[in-house]
Amino acid sequence: MTQAPLAAKATRRRHDREILALAVPAFGALVAEPLFVMVDSAIVGHLGTRQLAGLAIAAALLTTAVSVFVFLAYATTAAVARRVGAGDFRAAIQQGMDGIWLAILLGAGVIAVTLPAAPWLVDVFGASPTAAPYAITYLRVSSLGIPAMLVVLAATGVLRGLQDTRTPLYVAVGGFGANAALNGLFVYGFGFGIAGSAWGTVIAQCGMAAVYLVVVVRGARRHGASLRPDPGGIRAGARAGVPLLVRTLSLRAVLLIATAVAARLGDADIAAHQVILSLWSLTAFALDAIAIAGQAIIGRYLGAGDVRGAREACRRMVQWGVVSGVVFGVLIVLARPLFVPLFTGDQVVRDTLVPALLVVAVTQPVSGVVFVLDGVLMGAGDGRYLAGAMVVTLAVFAPVALAVPSWGGGLTALWWAMGLMMAVRLVTLWGRTRSGRWLVTGATR
Repeated sequence: MTQAPLAAKATRRRHDREILALAVPAFGALVAEPLFVMVDSAIVGHLGTRQLAGLAIAAALLTTAVSVFVFLAYATTAAVARRVGAGDFRAAIQQGMDGIWLAILLGAGVIAVTLPAAPWLVDVFGASPTAAPYAITYLRVSSLGIPAMLVVLAATGVLRGLQDTRTPLYVAVGGFGANAALNGLFVYGFGFGIAGSAWGTVIAQCGMAAVYLVVVVRGARRHGASLRPDPGGIRAGARAGVPLLVRTLSLRAVLLIATAVAARLGDADIAAHQVILSLWSLTAFALDAIAIAGQAIIGRYLGAGDVRGAREACRRMVQWGVVSGVVFGVLIVLARPLFVPLFTGDQVVRDTLVPALLVVAVTQPVSGVVFVLDGVLMGAGDGRYLAGAMVVTLAVFAPVALAVPSWGGGLTALWWAMGLMMAVRLVTLWGRTRSGRWLVTGATR
Protein backbone atom coordinates (compact mmCIF):
# COMPACT_ATOMS: atom_id res chain seq x y z
CA MET A 1 0.00 0.00 0.00
CA THR A 2 1.38 3.45 -0.94
CA GLN A 3 1.97 6.27 1.50
CA ALA A 4 -1.02 8.36 0.31
CA PRO A 5 -3.71 5.73 1.08
CA LEU A 6 -2.02 4.98 4.41
CA ALA A 7 -2.02 8.66 5.32
CA ALA A 8 -5.67 9.02 4.28
CA LYS A 9 -6.63 6.00 6.38
CA ALA A 10 -4.76 7.39 9.40
CA THR A 11 -6.54 10.74 8.97
CA ARG A 12 -9.94 9.06 8.85
CA ARG A 13 -9.15 7.12 12.01
CA ARG A 14 -8.02 10.27 13.79
CA HIS A 15 -11.23 12.07 12.83
CA ASP A 16 -13.29 9.03 13.81
CA ARG A 17 -11.72 9.05 17.26
CA GLU A 18 -12.38 12.78 17.65
CA ILE A 19 -15.96 12.47 16.47
CA LEU A 20 -16.66 9.47 18.69
CA ALA A 21 -15.07 11.06 21.75
CA LEU A 22 -17.42 14.05 21.46
CA ALA A 23 -20.47 12.61 19.70
CA VAL A 24 -21.12 9.55 21.86
CA PRO A 25 -21.55 11.44 25.15
CA ALA A 26 -23.28 14.29 23.25
CA PHE A 27 -25.70 11.69 21.87
CA GLY A 28 -26.68 10.64 25.38
CA ALA A 29 -27.13 14.24 26.52
CA LEU A 30 -29.13 15.26 23.45
CA VAL A 31 -31.38 12.20 23.55
CA ALA A 32 -32.22 12.95 27.18
CA GLU A 33 -33.75 16.30 26.18
CA PRO A 34 -36.58 14.98 23.95
CA LEU A 35 -36.98 12.07 26.35
CA PHE A 36 -38.26 14.64 28.85
CA VAL A 37 -41.15 15.35 26.48
CA MET A 38 -41.57 11.67 25.61
CA VAL A 39 -41.88 10.73 29.28
CA ASP A 40 -44.46 13.47 29.75
CA SER A 41 -46.29 12.26 26.63
CA ALA A 42 -46.33 8.64 27.79
CA ILE A 43 -47.56 9.49 31.29
CA VAL A 44 -50.09 12.13 30.23
CA GLY A 45 -51.24 10.01 27.26
CA HIS A 46 -52.67 7.43 29.65
CA LEU A 47 -54.70 10.14 31.39
CA GLY A 48 -56.69 10.56 28.17
CA THR A 49 -56.64 11.85 24.58
CA ARG A 50 -57.75 15.35 25.63
CA GLN A 51 -54.85 15.62 28.07
CA LEU A 52 -52.39 14.39 25.44
CA ALA A 53 -53.79 16.86 22.91
CA GLY A 54 -53.36 19.66 25.46
CA LEU A 55 -49.81 18.57 26.15
CA ALA A 56 -49.07 18.63 22.42
CA ILE A 57 -50.00 22.31 22.19
CA ALA A 58 -48.21 23.34 25.38
CA ALA A 59 -45.08 21.32 24.57
CA ALA A 60 -44.81 22.94 21.14
CA LEU A 61 -45.03 26.40 22.71
CA LEU A 62 -42.56 25.59 25.49
CA THR A 63 -40.08 24.00 23.12
CA THR A 64 -40.30 27.13 20.99
CA ALA A 65 -39.79 29.40 24.01
CA VAL A 66 -36.56 27.57 24.85
CA SER A 67 -35.35 26.63 21.37
CA VAL A 68 -35.43 30.17 19.95
CA PHE A 69 -32.58 30.87 22.35
CA VAL A 70 -30.57 27.80 21.39
CA PHE A 71 -27.92 30.24 20.13
CA LEU A 72 -26.89 30.39 23.80
CA ALA A 73 -25.45 26.90 23.26
CA TYR A 74 -24.52 27.00 19.56
CA ALA A 75 -22.83 30.40 19.37
CA THR A 76 -21.05 29.79 22.67
CA THR A 77 -19.75 26.40 21.53
CA ALA A 78 -18.23 27.85 18.36
CA ALA A 79 -16.76 30.93 20.06
CA VAL A 80 -15.29 28.99 22.98
CA ALA A 81 -13.87 26.30 20.68
CA ARG A 82 -12.12 28.92 18.53
CA ARG A 83 -10.46 30.43 21.59
CA VAL A 84 -9.48 26.96 22.79
CA GLY A 85 -7.87 26.34 19.39
CA ALA A 86 -5.99 29.60 19.80
CA GLY A 87 -4.90 28.59 23.32
CA ASP A 88 -6.78 31.29 25.28
CA PHE A 89 -8.74 29.35 27.93
CA ARG A 90 -9.41 32.34 30.19
CA ALA A 91 -11.13 34.30 27.42
CA ALA A 92 -13.06 31.15 26.43
CA ILE A 93 -14.58 30.71 29.90
CA GLN A 94 -15.22 34.44 30.30
CA GLN A 95 -17.27 34.42 27.13
CA GLY A 96 -19.22 31.49 28.51
CA MET A 97 -19.99 33.34 31.75
CA ASP A 98 -21.39 36.25 29.73
CA GLY A 99 -23.63 33.76 27.95
CA ILE A 100 -24.96 32.42 31.26
CA TRP A 101 -25.85 35.92 32.48
CA LEU A 102 -27.60 36.57 29.18
CA ALA A 103 -29.56 33.32 29.64
CA ILE A 104 -30.79 34.42 33.07
CA LEU A 105 -32.01 37.77 31.72
CA LEU A 106 -33.75 36.19 28.73
CA GLY A 107 -35.40 33.54 30.90
CA ALA A 108 -36.93 36.14 33.20
CA GLY A 109 -38.33 37.96 30.17
CA VAL A 110 -39.89 34.79 28.73
CA ILE A 111 -41.69 34.02 32.01
CA ALA A 112 -43.05 37.58 32.18
CA VAL A 113 -44.62 37.12 28.73
CA THR A 114 -45.76 33.49 28.94
CA LEU A 115 -47.69 33.47 32.23
CA PRO A 116 -50.30 36.11 31.33
CA ALA A 117 -50.42 35.21 27.63
CA ALA A 118 -50.95 31.45 28.07
CA PRO A 119 -54.69 31.37 27.20
CA TRP A 120 -54.17 33.52 24.10
CA LEU A 121 -51.21 31.44 22.91
CA VAL A 122 -53.16 28.20 23.29
CA ASP A 123 -56.11 29.69 21.41
CA VAL A 124 -53.88 30.86 18.55
CA PHE A 125 -52.72 27.27 18.11
CA GLY A 126 -56.30 26.18 17.50
CA ALA A 127 -56.64 23.94 20.55
CA SER A 128 -60.09 22.40 20.87
CA PRO A 129 -62.30 23.51 23.81
CA THR A 130 -61.71 20.13 25.45
CA ALA A 131 -57.91 20.26 25.17
CA ALA A 132 -57.34 23.97 25.88
CA PRO A 133 -57.65 23.88 29.72
CA TYR A 134 -54.99 21.17 29.96
CA ALA A 135 -52.70 23.06 27.59
CA ILE A 136 -53.00 26.27 29.62
CA THR A 137 -52.26 24.49 32.91
CA TYR A 138 -49.21 22.69 31.56
CA LEU A 139 -47.89 25.82 29.83
CA ARG A 140 -48.13 28.07 32.88
CA VAL A 141 -46.47 25.64 35.28
CA SER A 142 -43.72 24.54 32.89
CA SER A 143 -42.81 28.12 31.93
CA LEU A 144 -41.32 28.52 35.43
CA GLY A 145 -38.51 26.17 34.36
CA ILE A 146 -37.51 28.20 31.29
CA PRO A 147 -34.73 30.26 32.96
CA ALA A 148 -33.16 27.03 34.22
CA MET A 149 -33.26 25.51 30.74
CA LEU A 150 -31.64 28.60 29.19
CA VAL A 151 -28.86 28.42 31.78
CA VAL A 152 -28.43 24.76 30.84
CA LEU A 153 -28.11 25.75 27.17
CA ALA A 154 -25.45 28.39 27.84
CA ALA A 155 -23.42 26.24 30.24
CA THR A 156 -23.60 23.28 27.85
CA GLY A 157 -22.16 25.51 25.11
CA VAL A 158 -19.21 26.40 27.34
CA LEU A 159 -18.39 22.77 28.09
CA ARG A 160 -18.79 21.64 24.48
CA GLY A 161 -16.46 24.41 23.35
CA LEU A 162 -13.94 23.13 25.88
CA GLN A 163 -14.31 19.72 24.14
CA ASP A 164 -16.15 18.29 27.17
CA THR A 165 -19.35 16.46 26.27
CA ARG A 166 -19.17 13.96 29.12
CA THR A 167 -20.32 16.34 31.84
CA PRO A 168 -23.48 17.31 29.90
CA LEU A 169 -24.17 13.60 29.48
CA TYR A 170 -24.00 12.94 33.22
CA VAL A 171 -26.19 15.94 34.00
CA ALA A 172 -28.74 14.99 31.32
CA VAL A 173 -29.00 11.39 32.52
CA GLY A 174 -29.51 12.55 36.10
CA GLY A 175 -32.11 15.08 34.98
CA PHE A 176 -33.98 12.53 32.90
CA GLY A 177 -34.11 10.07 35.79
CA ALA A 178 -35.35 12.74 38.18
CA ASN A 179 -37.96 13.92 35.66
CA ALA A 180 -39.36 10.42 35.13
CA ALA A 181 -39.52 9.66 38.85
CA LEU A 182 -41.10 12.99 39.80
CA ASN A 183 -43.65 12.82 36.97
CA GLY A 184 -44.78 9.37 38.03
CA LEU A 185 -44.97 10.43 41.68
CA PHE A 186 -46.86 13.68 41.08
CA VAL A 187 -49.27 12.37 38.40
CA TYR A 188 -50.11 8.91 39.75
CA GLY A 189 -48.91 9.02 43.36
CA PHE A 190 -50.36 12.41 44.33
CA GLY A 191 -53.05 12.59 41.63
CA PHE A 192 -52.00 16.05 40.39
CA GLY A 193 -52.84 15.19 36.77
CA ILE A 194 -51.20 17.12 33.95
CA ALA A 195 -50.01 19.82 36.38
CA GLY A 196 -48.01 17.16 38.24
CA SER A 197 -46.19 16.25 35.05
CA ALA A 198 -45.27 19.90 34.53
CA TRP A 199 -44.04 20.38 38.11
CA GLY A 200 -41.89 17.26 37.91
CA THR A 201 -40.17 18.60 34.80
CA VAL A 202 -39.61 22.06 36.30
CA ILE A 203 -37.93 20.63 39.40
CA ALA A 204 -35.67 18.40 37.30
CA GLN A 205 -34.69 21.33 35.07
CA CYS A 206 -33.76 23.52 38.05
CA GLY A 207 -31.59 20.74 39.45
CA MET A 208 -29.74 20.41 36.14
CA ALA A 209 -29.08 24.16 36.00
CA ALA A 210 -27.69 24.14 39.55
CA VAL A 211 -25.20 21.37 38.70
CA TYR A 212 -24.03 23.19 35.56
CA LEU A 213 -23.47 26.42 37.46
CA VAL A 214 -21.26 24.64 39.98
CA VAL A 215 -19.14 23.11 37.18
CA VAL A 216 -18.73 26.34 35.18
CA VAL A 217 -17.99 28.47 38.25
CA ARG A 218 -15.22 26.06 39.25
CA GLY A 219 -13.73 26.32 35.76
CA ALA A 220 -13.91 30.12 35.85
CA ARG A 221 -12.06 30.25 39.15
CA ARG A 222 -9.43 27.80 37.91
CA HIS A 223 -8.62 29.91 34.84
CA GLY A 224 -9.03 33.31 36.48
CA ALA A 225 -12.21 34.34 34.66
CA SER A 226 -14.56 36.80 36.33
CA LEU A 227 -17.96 35.68 37.64
CA ARG A 228 -19.48 39.16 37.50
CA PRO A 229 -21.79 40.16 34.64
CA ASP A 230 -20.01 42.20 31.97
CA PRO A 231 -22.56 44.41 30.16
CA GLY A 232 -20.29 44.73 27.15
CA GLY A 233 -19.74 40.99 26.93
CA ILE A 234 -23.47 40.28 27.36
CA ARG A 235 -24.32 42.74 24.56
CA ALA A 236 -21.66 41.21 22.31
CA GLY A 237 -23.06 37.74 22.95
CA ALA A 238 -26.56 38.93 22.13
CA ARG A 239 -25.40 40.52 18.86
CA ALA A 240 -23.51 37.39 17.85
CA GLY A 241 -26.61 35.33 18.50
CA VAL A 242 -28.98 37.39 16.34
CA PRO A 243 -28.36 35.48 13.07
CA LEU A 244 -28.77 32.14 14.83
CA LEU A 245 -31.90 33.49 16.50
CA VAL A 246 -33.33 34.26 13.05
CA ARG A 247 -32.36 30.80 11.87
CA THR A 248 -33.93 29.14 14.90
CA LEU A 249 -37.10 31.24 14.76
CA SER A 250 -37.56 30.18 11.15
CA LEU A 251 -37.07 26.53 12.07
CA ARG A 252 -39.44 26.83 15.01
CA ALA A 253 -41.98 28.51 12.73
CA VAL A 254 -41.86 25.38 10.58
CA LEU A 255 -42.61 23.16 13.58
CA LEU A 256 -45.28 25.49 14.94
CA ILE A 257 -47.04 25.64 11.57
CA ALA A 258 -46.97 21.83 11.44
CA THR A 259 -48.49 21.60 14.94
CA ALA A 260 -51.12 24.23 14.16
CA VAL A 261 -52.14 22.38 10.97
CA ALA A 262 -52.32 19.08 12.87
CA ALA A 263 -54.48 20.71 15.57
CA ARG A 264 -56.97 21.78 12.92
CA LEU A 265 -57.19 18.22 11.59
CA GLY A 266 -58.74 17.04 14.89
CA ASP A 267 -57.85 15.74 18.36
CA ALA A 268 -56.79 12.32 17.07
CA ASP A 269 -54.46 13.91 14.49
CA ILE A 270 -52.85 16.33 16.94
CA ALA A 271 -52.41 13.53 19.49
CA ALA A 272 -50.75 11.34 16.84
CA HIS A 273 -48.68 14.30 15.67
CA GLN A 274 -47.42 14.82 19.23
CA VAL A 275 -46.19 11.23 19.40
CA ILE A 276 -44.51 11.45 15.99
CA LEU A 277 -42.99 14.84 16.77
CA SER A 278 -41.57 13.46 20.02
CA LEU A 279 -39.95 10.59 18.12
CA TRP A 280 -38.77 12.90 15.32
CA SER A 281 -37.19 15.17 17.92
CA LEU A 282 -35.53 12.16 19.52
CA THR A 283 -33.91 11.08 16.25
CA ALA A 284 -33.08 14.70 15.40
CA PHE A 285 -31.22 15.18 18.66
CA ALA A 286 -29.48 11.84 18.19
CA LEU A 287 -28.31 12.79 14.69
CA ASP A 288 -27.38 16.21 16.05
CA ALA A 289 -24.76 14.53 18.24
CA ILE A 290 -22.45 14.45 15.22
CA ALA A 291 -23.30 18.09 14.57
CA ILE A 292 -22.33 18.95 18.16
CA ALA A 293 -18.99 17.24 17.59
CA GLY A 294 -18.75 19.25 14.37
CA GLN A 295 -19.29 22.55 16.17
CA ALA A 296 -16.51 21.84 18.67
CA ILE A 297 -14.05 20.25 16.21
CA ILE A 298 -14.54 22.73 13.35
CA GLY A 299 -14.31 25.70 15.72
CA ARG A 300 -11.07 24.35 17.20
CA TYR A 301 -9.49 23.67 13.78
CA LEU A 302 -10.37 27.11 12.46
CA GLY A 303 -9.20 28.78 15.67
CA ALA A 304 -5.85 27.03 15.17
CA GLY A 305 -5.76 28.07 11.48
CA ASP A 306 -6.02 24.48 10.16
CA VAL A 307 -8.24 24.75 7.06
CA ARG A 308 -7.31 21.33 5.73
CA GLY A 309 -8.20 19.67 9.02
CA ALA A 310 -11.57 21.45 9.02
CA ARG A 311 -12.34 20.24 5.48
CA GLU A 312 -11.38 16.65 6.22
CA ALA A 313 -13.38 16.60 9.45
CA CYS A 314 -16.44 17.96 7.61
CA ARG A 315 -16.19 15.28 4.94
CA ARG A 316 -15.93 12.49 7.47
CA MET A 317 -18.84 13.78 9.55
CA VAL A 318 -21.10 13.86 6.49
CA GLN A 319 -20.35 10.17 5.93
CA TRP A 320 -21.28 9.51 9.55
CA GLY A 321 -24.52 11.45 9.07
CA VAL A 322 -25.63 9.34 6.11
CA VAL A 323 -24.97 6.03 7.86
CA SER A 324 -26.64 7.17 11.08
CA GLY A 325 -29.73 8.34 9.18
CA VAL A 326 -30.11 4.98 7.47
CA VAL A 327 -29.78 3.15 10.79
CA PHE A 328 -32.41 5.32 12.50
CA GLY A 329 -34.80 4.93 9.57
CA VAL A 330 -34.60 1.14 9.76
CA LEU A 331 -35.01 1.18 13.55
CA ILE A 332 -38.17 3.27 13.32
CA VAL A 333 -39.75 0.80 10.90
CA LEU A 334 -38.77 -2.28 12.89
CA ALA A 335 -39.59 -0.94 16.36
CA ARG A 336 -42.89 0.81 15.66
CA PRO A 337 -45.05 -2.10 16.95
CA LEU A 338 -43.19 -1.87 20.26
CA PHE A 339 -43.24 1.85 21.02
CA VAL A 340 -46.56 3.04 19.54
CA PRO A 341 -48.66 1.30 22.28
CA LEU A 342 -46.57 3.05 24.93
CA PHE A 343 -48.05 6.42 24.00
CA THR A 344 -51.73 5.75 23.43
CA GLY A 345 -54.39 3.07 23.70
CA ASP A 346 -56.72 4.92 21.31
CA GLN A 347 -56.99 2.86 18.11
CA VAL A 348 -57.95 5.90 16.02
CA VAL A 349 -54.77 7.69 17.11
CA ARG A 350 -52.70 4.60 16.32
CA ASP A 351 -54.21 4.25 12.82
CA THR A 352 -53.49 7.92 12.12
CA LEU A 353 -49.97 7.68 13.48
CA VAL A 354 -48.43 4.72 11.62
CA PRO A 355 -48.46 5.95 7.96
CA ALA A 356 -46.97 9.32 8.93
CA LEU A 357 -44.34 7.54 11.00
CA LEU A 358 -43.15 5.66 7.92
CA VAL A 359 -42.57 9.00 6.17
CA VAL A 360 -40.29 9.99 9.04
CA ALA A 361 -38.33 6.75 8.60
CA VAL A 362 -37.83 7.27 4.85
CA THR A 363 -36.45 10.80 5.30
CA GLN A 364 -33.94 9.99 8.06
CA PRO A 365 -30.84 9.78 5.78
CA VAL A 366 -31.54 13.28 4.47
CA SER A 367 -31.93 14.48 8.05
CA GLY A 368 -28.59 12.94 8.98
CA VAL A 369 -26.70 15.01 6.42
CA VAL A 370 -28.68 18.19 7.17
CA PHE A 371 -27.93 18.14 10.88
CA VAL A 372 -24.23 17.48 10.30
CA LEU A 373 -23.82 20.34 7.81
CA ASP A 374 -25.80 22.63 10.09
CA GLY A 375 -23.35 21.87 12.89
CA VAL A 376 -20.30 22.36 10.68
CA LEU A 377 -21.42 25.84 9.61
CA MET A 378 -22.31 26.76 13.19
CA GLY A 379 -18.87 25.67 14.30
CA ALA A 380 -17.44 27.96 11.64
CA GLY A 381 -19.54 30.85 12.93
CA ASP A 382 -21.39 31.11 9.60
CA GLY A 383 -24.60 32.29 11.28
CA ARG A 384 -25.66 34.84 8.65
CA TYR A 385 -25.81 32.24 5.91
CA LEU A 386 -27.67 29.79 8.13
CA ALA A 387 -30.25 32.48 8.90
CA GLY A 388 -30.86 33.27 5.23
CA ALA A 389 -31.03 29.61 4.22
CA MET A 390 -33.61 28.82 6.90
CA VAL A 391 -35.79 31.78 5.90
CA VAL A 392 -35.83 30.42 2.34
CA THR A 393 -36.77 26.98 3.67
CA LEU A 394 -39.66 28.44 5.67
CA ALA A 395 -40.92 30.29 2.59
CA VAL A 396 -41.08 27.00 0.67
CA PHE A 397 -42.60 24.94 3.48
CA ALA A 398 -45.32 27.27 4.80
CA PRO A 399 -47.67 27.38 1.79
CA VAL A 400 -47.36 23.63 1.23
CA ALA A 401 -48.14 22.76 4.87
CA LEU A 402 -51.02 25.23 5.14
CA ALA A 403 -52.61 23.68 2.06
CA VAL A 404 -52.67 20.18 3.61
CA PRO A 405 -56.17 20.43 5.17
CA SER A 406 -57.69 21.44 1.83
CA TRP A 407 -55.89 18.60 0.03
CA GLY A 408 -57.40 16.02 2.40
CA GLY A 409 -54.11 14.16 2.83
CA GLY A 410 -54.28 14.32 6.60
CA LEU A 411 -51.32 13.85 8.91
CA THR A 412 -49.34 11.77 6.40
CA ALA A 413 -49.42 14.61 3.86
CA LEU A 414 -48.28 17.02 6.56
CA TRP A 415 -45.23 14.87 7.28
CA TRP A 416 -44.42 14.67 3.58
CA ALA A 417 -44.34 18.47 3.70
CA MET A 418 -41.84 18.12 6.56
CA GLY A 419 -39.77 15.89 4.29
CA LEU A 420 -39.80 18.64 1.64
CA MET A 421 -38.54 21.08 4.26
CA MET A 422 -35.55 18.85 5.02
CA ALA A 423 -34.77 18.46 1.30
CA VAL A 424 -34.63 22.24 0.85
CA ARG A 425 -32.30 22.52 3.82
CA LEU A 426 -30.04 19.86 2.32
CA VAL A 427 -29.69 21.79 -0.94
CA THR A 428 -28.87 25.11 0.74
CA LEU A 429 -26.39 23.69 3.27
CA TRP A 430 -24.62 21.43 0.79
CA GLY A 431 -24.07 24.32 -1.60
CA ARG A 432 -22.49 26.44 1.14
CA THR A 433 -20.07 23.79 2.35
CA ARG A 434 -18.98 23.07 -1.23
CA SER A 435 -18.19 26.77 -1.77
CA GLY A 436 -15.58 26.92 1.03
CA ARG A 437 -16.66 30.43 2.06
CA TRP A 438 -17.23 29.24 5.62
CA LEU A 439 -13.52 28.50 6.15
CA VAL A 440 -12.54 31.65 8.10
CA THR A 441 -9.62 31.15 10.52
CA GLY A 442 -8.60 32.91 13.75
CA ALA A 443 -9.57 33.15 17.44
CA THR A 444 -12.61 35.22 16.43
CA ARG A 445 -14.53 35.28 13.15
